Parts: sequence; structure tokens; C-alpha cells
Amino acid sequence: MATSTSHGTLGSLQSCYLNKHSPFQKGSAMMFMTKFEKATRFDTRLAYKQRYGAIRVLSSASPVIDPVQILSGGSSDGTRKKSSESALILIRHGESSWNEKNLFTGCVDVPLTQKGVDEAIEAGKRIKNIPVDVIFSSHLIRAQMTAMLAMSQHRRKKVPVIEHNESARAQEWSEIFSEETKKQSIPVITAWQLNERMYGELQGLNKQETAQKFGTEKVHEWRRSYDVPPPNGESLEMCAKRAVAYFKDQIEPQLMNGKNVLIAAHGNSLRSIIMYLDKLTSEEVINLELSTGVPMLYIFKDDRFIRRGSPPGPTEASVYAFSKKLAQYRQKLDNMML
Repeated sequence: MATSTSHGTLGSLQSCYLNKHSPFQKGSAMMFMTKFEKATRFDTRLAYKQRYGAIRVLSSASPVIDPVQILSGGSSDGTRKKSSESALILIRHGESSWNEKNLFTGCVDVPLTQKGVDEAIEAGKRIKNIPVDVIFSSHLIRAQMTAMLAMSQHRRKKVPVIEHNESARAQEWSEIFSEETKKQSIPVITAWQLNERMYGELQGLNKQETAQKFGTEKVHEWRRSYDVPPPNGESLEMCAKRAVAYFKDQIEPQLMNGKNVLIAAHGNSLRSIIMYLDKLTSEEVINLELSTGVPMLYIFKDDRFIRRGSPPGPTEASVYAFSKKLAQYRQKLDNMML
């Protein structure tokens, strides 16, 4: 399990809505702010809360607080505190156009089919009562579409905003200048490390025709073994190395800091992460099957991950009481809608 530090957390978020004057760039040695200090002095965690949370300092002693956001790790006096619990949601993207055609897709960037769109919307309905503070996705459009469509169903109606940190100009041109708009946005961080495994020379080939050409057993070995890659491609082991390393370095610190995280990614990158979360062996993970568009919920508590399965569908009666904190969040949402 990775160790949580302020530098580790900031490192994973340094490009979210920040400009050259951001408090994050001044380092974690900044002094803590009290309600009697000037609003220009920030502790790094409070600066994060202002950027991503629901606190807007109108004066040195008048924070405006979102009651729902308090359940996501904030306190009533406007300061950040380490949460004892956070939610992790994993969603494999919905059906893609090449899934429909039975082609090896890998890292080729293809969109969702109409069925995939419907699956993503259904996934969103299942998680509409679960808090989401930050979204991670792969670089591939089918995963990003899934995240966006899923969040369109969330009851908080916050807008997912994709970060563009590939260059200084991209960061500058995508800057948001309204603090109110930032409050109603969720940062979406994309990472190639969460991409599907690269299928090498199989990409674009029909799966059935490939099996006929190379033999069913050989193709099955390429697809389902742990450490045997397809020609010039990645094995599951190679995919797991990059995906799990990214999870430990960038995502786990968010959870340790009380942030609720959604990951929209792919069958093999998510299998790799689940292997880490559930401590599966290489023999167990090759038999792990993930359905497209079905969210999986974990609770991070006491430095361990607790698997809660998939939230019930929207037609099922449930308060999503996978934990007391999630039940309270759902109740708050209900009260706000009255």
C-alpha cells in the first residue's frame, strides 16, 4: 500500500485548473489558514478544497459550505481533514464499434456503439447517489465517453471537465476563471497508463479469423495467459505493471486524502487494478471477467480496500447503504431535492 503524503497528492493534481499563480506551486510549507486570517493565505489542502471542493471564501471569516461536500471529507469550519472512508468506482467502457465487429481493438481509438452509450448511461444511473470528486480515464475515447455519459446521470449535476496538461499553452487556454463554475465541475485526468493493453499485430484483426489462422489454443494463450504477449504487443503482466504503478502513485493518494474516485478504463487495465485491490494471483486474474458498462464499487477504509460489488440498478429499491457514510450522502441528496 502506498504511503500518503501531501506531495504525492499534489503531484497527481498539479495540472487541475491551476495557473502560474496557484497556491499549489508554492509548496506544502505554506502556513495553515484560520478563519481570522486573510483569504490570500492558504494551506495546500485548503487551496485544493477551494479549487475542487465546495468552499468559496467571500471574506476572511465567511466560508460558504456545501452540506453534501462535507460528507466527502470537509469539515463545518471550512478546513480539510483526512477522511476515514472514501469510495472507488471502476467502470469498464461500454461496447465499442470494434467490440461489435469482433475485432481486436487494444490501443486503437474507436468510439462507443449505441449499445455502448446505453450501457454507460445505465452505469451512471447505478452510481448517481455515490459521491465523485475526481475522475480518471484512459486516453482512449471509448473510456472518456463512458465517464462523461455516466456522470450525466449523477444527481449532483456537476460537469466533468477534461484536463489538458499536455503543454503550457493547453493549460493556459483551458483555464477556468469562474470560482463558481469550478465548484460545479469535476476534474477528469486522462492517463495512457490506464489504456487497454496493446494487442500488437492483432489490432484490427477479426478474432474468429485470427483463431482459424493461428489456432484456437494459440489465440487463447495470447488473450488469456498472464505473461505471454501477442506478436509485438503487451501481455497482461506488462499492462498490469503500468496500470498498477499509476494507480499507486496517482490514484491511491487521492483516496487516502478522502477523495471519492471514478475510474473509467478497459477490461485489462481494470483487471490489473482489481488484481492489486483484491490481492489476486496471476492464475486467478486470468479468469476474471468484467462486464461492459457495469460499475464496481470499493470502499477504502483503514488503509484497505473493501469490495462492495455493483450498485443495484435504478429500478431496485436501495439507499446504497454500502456504508454509513454513503447512506448519509444519499439522504442528503434526497433532502436537497425536496
